[in-house]
Amino acid sequence: MAMSVAMGVLLILLGLAALAATAGTVVLVIRDGRGRIPLESPAQDWTAGTLPSRPYSLLRRI
Repeated sequence: MAMSVAMGVLLILLGLAALAATAGTVVLVIRDGRGRIPLESPAQDWTAGTLPSRPYSLLRRI
């Protein structure tokens, strides 16, 4: 009987830990901006070989 009480307490503690981890994850995601990444444009365009720093669709047409 004592073993089943200890097992029940352990399961309750594990459940509380899982609940706390889930709540912490939700709080961190909300604080982080819900997964949105702000656009950061470089001060000056750069190239790597023939590849521009911006997508070809955003480059000015000549």
